[in-house]
Amino acid sequence: MIGHGLTVLLAFLAAVFLAVGIVVRQRATLDVPAEDGVSAVMFRTLLRRPLWWAGTASAVAGFVFQALALANGSLLLVQPILVSALLFALPLSARLAHRKVTRGEWAWAVLLTVALAVFVILAKASPGDYEASLTTSTVVAIVCTAAVLACVIVATRIIGWIRAVLLAVAVGVLFGVVAVLTKLVMHMLTHEGVVAVLTTPVLYLLGLLGVIAMLIQQSAFHAGSLQTSVPTMLVLEPVIAVLLGAVVLGEHLDVGRWDAVALVVSTIAMAAGTIALGRDEGAYEELLSGGEESPHAASGKG
Repeated sequence: MIGHGLTVLLAFLAAVFLAVGIVVRQRATLDVPAEDGVSAVMFRTLLRRPLWWAGTASAVAGFVFQALALANGSLLLVQPILVSALLFALPLSARLAHRKVTRGEWAWAVLLTVALAVFVILAKASPGDYEASLTTSTVVAIVCTAAVLACVIVATRIIGWIRAVLLAVAVGVLFGVVAVLTKLVMHMLTHEGVVAVLTTPVLYLLGLLGVIAMLIQQSAFHAGSLQTSVPTMLVLEPVIAVLLGAVVLGEHLDVGRWDAVALVVSTIAMAAGTIALGRDEGAYEELLSGGEESPHAASGKG
């Protein structure tokens, strides 16, 4: 029980830092021209901004807490908890924008909190063997690579919310894969030691995919409001990670029939709450970036 509680705490800490990273890095791109999205120009601009570096540092801290959570916990438990990042991002984003959180947003936040509580209490995952077969890993790698490349290639040819969604899908897939690789690395670290980790290609593949995912994520933040990009990322990432955890690593839930039903309902509620909160925040971001309404005027509507 102590180990379970520590895993949950570390996962929530990861969500907090990831939320800060999401909000800060998204705001760092608000004044970058649309035509500079998914380009070296945008990244060179961001590299000169302390605000972006602060957001990136927070995101890295979130990943560290995620890795620590995965050292003892399963993907099935840790990844869904990271959906709560938007729950923490909501008041932070509102604070930075000088506006109030509406009653509707708080209602969705309460639903998301209750759904997370139910999930954390009931989710009891059985560990996998963590020895992915070469054939399965190859098929997964090909499918995921093709999906990510297709999304990015199409996204570079269009502008607007469709670009944001496509890039968010690519990010969700990549971070799902990153989560699985992180679980493999942490399992190896705790069972075989540092030398084994440093001599496996998994560690370096993890680093490469992590950097690529963060760069594409930054482009997704720039391509549209939080409404279109963040909910897609936060919902898709645990779905991909959990599926790959089951298919590649052999993890599965060890619960009864009614617990399974409650878990399904809570998962749907988490997804609904995340999407709704993202839409509410995104609607305000669009007003802010479009100059249609001042932050203080918008806050009066809360």
